[in-house]
Amino acid sequence: MLVEGVRFRLWAPNIPSVSLKILDLEFEHPMTQCRGGWHEIEVPHALAGMHYVFVLPDGQTVPDPASRFQPHDVHGPSEIIDPRSYRWTDLGWRGRPWEEMIIYELHIGTFTPEGTFLAAIDKLKALQELGITAIELMPVADFPGRWNWGYDGAFLYAPDSSYGRPEHLKALVDAAHGLGLCVFLDAVYNHFGPEGNYLQSYAPIVNPDRHTPWGGAINYDDAGAAQVREFIFANARHWLMEYHFDGLRLDAVQEIQDIGPRHMLVELAEQLRRVTDGRHIHLIVENSDNEAGWLKRGLDGEPWLYNAQWNDDLHHSLHNALTEENSWYYADFDKKLDLVGRSLAEGFGFQGEYLEHEKRFKGEPSAFLPATAFVAYAQNHDQIGNRPYGERITDIVSSEKARFWTAINLLSPQIPLLFMGEEWHAKQPFIFFSDVGAELADKVREGRRDEIKSFLPQPEKGHPPDPLSEDTFKTSKLDWSQREELSHREALAHYRQLIALRRSEIIPRLYEMDGNSGRYELDGSILTVAWQLGDGMRLYLLANFSDQALSCGAVGGDVLWIEGHFNETVIGPWTAVFSLAQ
Repeated sequence: MLVEGVRFRLWAPNIPSVSLKILDLEFEHPMTQCRGGWHEIEVPHALAGMHYVFVLPDGQTVPDPASRFQPHDVHGPSEIIDPRSYRWTDLGWRGRPWEEMIIYELHIGTFTPEGTFLAAIDKLKALQELGITAIELMPVADFPGRWNWGYDGAFLYAPDSSYGRPEHLKALVDAAHGLGLCVFLDAVYNHFGPEGNYLQSYAPIVNPDRHTPWGGAINYDDAGAAQVREFIFANARHWLMEYHFDGLRLDAVQEIQDIGPRHMLVELAEQLRRVTDGRHIHLIVENSDNEAGWLKRGLDGEPWLYNAQWNDDLHHSLHNALTEENSWYYADFDKKLDLVGRSLAEGFGFQGEYLEHEKRFKGEPSAFLPATAFVAYAQNHDQIGNRPYGERITDIVSSEKARFWTAINLLSPQIPLLFMGEEWHAKQPFIFFSDVGAELADKVREGRRDEIKSFLPQPEKGHPPDPLSEDTFKTSKLDWSQREELSHREALAHYRQLIALRRSEIIPRLYEMDGNSGRYELDGSILTVAWQLGDGMRLYLLANFSDQALSCGAVGGDVLWIEGHFNETVIGPWTAVFSLAQ
């Protein structure tokens, strides 16, 4: 936006000319071709709220790839948005330290009956009262159709119109900050969604020689990569600066393919930490390769690049221990209780070993990292939604086992993450859903069938939900009235107690926690883990991973929490005991 009018720019090095068409003005005019493949035009009488498209030489009209809003979905015109029009009330907000994070992952479309940014605001107070300190939104970048997990985004700068307008997302972030809640955004920088991505028709946005499981790999190191990299870096800055997000969770970074002199993950993190003016900015990765280098700390204990990684090894090892499921990615964790201990004490369960199921060596040593470099969870969108019927862990194991896992997640030094509804043992599943056009529908269904074959060898006989059905989407919506039922109230009270204990006894001791601080010992089904905390205290976990009461030694120090049954010589089945000692 200019003082008067709007400047429009498009990077389209693969075509000789581009015109701008503003629908509200019945205006169409050729753009000036500039150096480096750019096309530009200034329109003094263009105003916020007007709709526009770019016209390619063959007459095809395309939206702006950096559109701030797509009111009529991915194939419609872009809307001019004035980024200065929203009046923020969070100007004193500086964020919160990483050690304080208790993260709550949510999907805007299923978090409330309305499925909008504005409706989510009404639930923030409940999260604050629970003790949550950060919410993490699944991707909101504009995707095709009316429902989607968000990982098929086509317009990275535009909040999806099914959730609301840009000012509504800003209002959500603003309201969260007013309650002391950080807000993180899940960002996808490894591929573009297959529908609505017109960039490929006029710019080298994808490397044709590289692929991800979801399509072509973004071009970070081939011809034209400088502009592609800046397009992505500017998007990350856009969310942190224009929308005041407190951090990003980067999806599946192992699929970001870059062999250039400076990996884009290095440059991205350095840029974001440089431009945010002293605010607490937190950067999280999902990385199935278990690369510890991205998480290194400096001499001051602060992360050089990324704060933490989602700890799938801890999840998978605990899931196998509680359920005995050993299909798909649980196969490499089968009956390996030592991986629970190693994941709790050192971070990664696999640190260079060969995995029979994955047929590869995986991971790097990670014990040198502090426990806060890892995010722990019993539920997240993947671990629920990857299942054929989207069952939550509370639908798979007993209440006793679920409470056992909850206590371990919330009282260990790793940063805990909850998935929406987990805190009251919600009965709604979270199933994979998508609303793509007819050309992609069969591919989506086929991909889903292939994915769930590990759980259902013959998925056509198990009748899993159709990912393209509106009923599948609606079935995944939370029912907030459940919170008032007795069993759900009891679950909610359990979470509140554990979170309050974490905030009073664990979080204050996480500051200045060093690496090489965890140790574990496994004696049959009894696991003992000890962590040296930042204030010199030791935190102990004594856990019985069996259906039998077992003899045990005394715990160290003062008991903080007993989940299950315990006396000085016997620990009950599926019991976790936390204690603190000098």
